[in-house]
Amino acid sequence: MNLHNPSIPLLGASNFRDLGGYQGRDGRRLRLRRLFRSDHLAQLSPADVVQLQALQVERTVDFRGEGERRAQAYTLPGVTQHALPIEPTVVQRAKDMQARGQALTPETAAALMEQTYRDFVLHNSPRFAQLFALLLENDAPLVFHCTAGKDRTGLAAALILSALGVPPDVVMHDYLLTNQLYQRPALPPGDAPEAALRVIWQVQPSFLDAALQTIDDVHGGLAPYLQREMGLGPAEMQRLESLYLAPSR
Repeated sequence: MNLHNPSIPLLGASNFRDLGGYQGRDGRRLRLRRLFRSDHLAQLSPADVVQLQALQVERTVDFRGEGERRAQAYTLPGVTQHALPIEPTVVQRAKDMQARGQALTPETAAALMEQTYRDFVLHNSPRFAQLFALLLENDAPLVFHCTAGKDRTGLAAALILSALGVPPDVVMHDYLLTNQLYQRPALPPGDAPEAALRVIWQVQPSFLDAALQTIDDVHGGLAPYLQREMGLGPAEMQRLESLYLAPSR
């Protein structure tokens, strides 16, 4: 694949990137400087804020849970925040597993992550549908993020790219860029083995595949899921394309 580099370096966020430039439906490319994905925005420097202003960001969508948002709140001048909370579950499930005497290994950590992605589809689809509703309102530049910008944000990005006709291998490429870009925070030592933590703090193809397989199993495929669960009927899909795909040459 010959792909552009979507990363935009910031001092206070490590996984900030532009979804624009990927080739979507009918060979039309996603418009630049309209859709951005990121880790959380609570540690942006003054220079970062200036850069977001230069990108003309007007909206953020925050998938973090309520406790996450309270712990690391942010305000950006001239930017409207939309909270679409999806509560984190992996850390608590890992602690529960260890409390039951089960070892947290790379394999069990991967299984926890895969179940988390299944649950996104089974229990949190309305939040992703709210994101699409915001996208359909207008094309004002928007950043969607969670804490690390890898799981909740990663599935949201995959759904957006897929809806706009980006090929599955390119969708996976964008998803896996987190492993190159995201800088894990420095945390005090805990009880979890480092090998398992590396799994939790990164992404693997099997994580996203677990969500996509659940979409297939429960909804009969991505197309019916986007139409019925994300609210993207023919008219909405046409509007989404008109807002976020560049005109054909």
